[in-house]
Amino acid sequence: MTNNAELVVQAPVLEHDALTLLARRVKAGALIPSGTGTPPAYRFPVAADDKTLRVAAEAIACDAAAIPLDRHLDQVCVVAMDMDSTLITIECVDEIADFMGIKPMVAAITASAMRGEIEFPESLRRRVALLAGLPVSVLQRVYDERLALSPGAERMLAGFKAAGAKTALLSGGFTFFTERLKARLGLDYAVANTLEVAGDKLTGRIQGDIVDAGVKAATLRQLKRDLSSSSRSLGVAIGDGANDLPMFAEADVSVAYRAKPVVRARATHVIDHCGLDAVLNLFR
Repeated sequence: MTNNAELVVQAPVLEHDALTLLARRVKAGALIPSGTGTPPAYRFPVAADDKTLRVAAEAIACDAAAIPLDRHLDQVCVVAMDMDSTLITIECVDEIADFMGIKPMVAAITASAMRGEIEFPESLRRRVALLAGLPVSVLQRVYDERLALSPGAERMLAGFKAAGAKTALLSGGFTFFTERLKARLGLDYAVANTLEVAGDKLTGRIQGDIVDAGVKAATLRQLKRDLSSSSRSLGVAIGDGANDLPMFAEADVSVAYRAKPVVRARATHVIDHCGLDAVLNLFR
């Protein structure tokens, strides 16, 4: 890092002594409260490398990131989000499976795919096949009874929208949920997989081509191309699983949100302790 960056530190609760310790460890300058935002954020002049920064931040249970001084919120043209375990707190397919009494079996496949141990298309086919025969009405029950937005999601979206950015939900999950979230949250774009239905029951198959990591990455790349201008060209990606990594590669700023280790290691920034609204503090 150079002195053209500042350290942004944020957590649900930040103790002054802990902040002072962090500043000392990364040789940062004077503590500067941001003055705005939720969660609370503090900014330091900093010249620390990322490894030192992350180790020091974990020691005081906070999220910390070195932010270029010339990175501003109004430069973002599009922010692309994963859905399951990112924009929302659940894995929809696991909760659907719970109504068939097979959640542990399906959740194990989900977890393996998110760690990058199984190719996503294969894992999706295997999980969806296990849902064959389930009444489609169960999907509405999952949406109504179990789906919850991640902390800070609505505030984050409002902040990006106020700055003029477009929002995109790019998911390997299902259109039943993404379309409802798009309408509910006023998202600009949503891309996901469509569950095949026959006679009001799931067939255990995906209708059409699978939306996998490559499709998510290609969609973000196209959105950046379509929406960029001379003053607004940053693409942001937020996700938690291995199938988000190609999308991260297309982004100018990638954020691993409460993510798997393989994702944390390849993201621009990591958020483990705060909600999604902490993403706004990664910009000036």
